[in-house]
Amino acid sequence: MSTPNFDQLLEAGCHFGHLKRKWNPAMAPYIFMERNGIHIIDLYKTAAKLDEAAAALKNIAKSGKKVLFVSTKKQAKQVIKEKAESVGMPYVIERWPGGMLTNFPTIRKAVKKMTTIDRMANDGTFDNLSKREKLQITRQRAKLEKTLGSIADLNRLPSALFVVDVLKERIAVAEANRLGIPVFAIVDTNSDPSNIDFVIPANDDASKSVELILDTVCQSMAEGLEERKAEKVDAQAAEGEGAAPAPKRERRRVSRKAADEQPEAPAAEEAAE
Repeated sequence: MSTPNFDQLLEAGCHFGHLKRKWNPAMAPYIFMERNGIHIIDLYKTAAKLDEAAAALKNIAKSGKKVLFVSTKKQAKQVIKEKAESVGMPYVIERWPGGMLTNFPTIRKAVKKMTTIDRMANDGTFDNLSKREKLQITRQRAKLEKTLGSIADLNRLPSALFVVDVLKERIAVAEANRLGIPVFAIVDTNSDPSNIDFVIPANDDASKSVELILDTVCQSMAEGLEERKAEKVDAQAAEGEGAAPAPKRERRRVSRKAADEQPEAPAAEEAAE
């Protein structure tokens, strides 16, 4: 995994912050300068923080845990969907369902409802319903799919959140903070980084900037998943080798038994003489 260099970050527009009058003073350590009323982000700090976040996310993926990607803003929706799917992680790109983390069992019930509707469609139960009932259930299924379809495989709370625009996704961040779930986020100059565990200071409005950062962290996670697969294969091979000596012990038992039986033969010969 290679972290983007200064020039790549610059080309993607990661350095552009918000207007000076919209800034959050807590972001001061990550601001390099102000130009034409706009804050410029220190890209050396962006690179260092991105490297740190990517390494942590790699370890989470390697341990087989889930990271929930969150961004409901237009510029990031498609990128989040593509990158999260590439590493098999859940994501939220439509409206954040309030209580999704703090009231997780209720969300799971809604996901199970989708499964129940699918089962009804497959086992012929739908055929016994009226046209109006079918329409109502189909609409309900479509609505659930839009908001919860991307988290259908999330059977337990995620081990981390990756957020684009912490200001817009403040409810998601607040829920994660309340439950002690670590938050990774692209944080712009107008946002408060104090509630974020892994801050990546960068432009969260430009799609190129978001794509470059997501590409980096997802590549890192993909490496973690590959290492996990390799370790599983090695463990299975080691188990196979460990099981191999068993037949030898059986053979030794047989040979000992044969040895115990052998002395009887000479005694029989002597008797014959």
